[in-house]
Amino acid sequence: MRATIAWWDLSDSEQTIDSLRVYLRDEGVSPWEAVKGLRLKFWISDRAGDRWGAVMLWESADVGDQPLPPHRAAELIGYPPTERVRFDVEATVEGIFTHTQLAGRGLALEE
Repeated sequence: MRATIAWWDLSDSEQTIDSLRVYLRDEGVSPWEAVKGLRLKFWISDRAGDRWGAVMLWESADVGDQPLPPHRAAELIGYPPTERVRFDVEATVEGIFTHTQLAGRGLALEE
């Protein structure tokens, strides 16, 4: 498995965490539902640091190099991620949880 983390420093963008949250709710999530080998993608924000990003968990190292949905977030923000890193996943675990499905959860989708 591989993990990818993409972070934007929004200080040079007209976009805000709130405007990007609307983008997720309106159009940003659904294109990723059809990406082969993507086990999980979740979007993250750091209001205090004015940062926005995403974490992607891939089934294998080679699936992360396929064509991906159009990167509308980068278009809205106005520049590519400030930082993008890829990692090998050493181990995974699922704990005890209340909600059986992760899809459709998060601030952007629960408001």
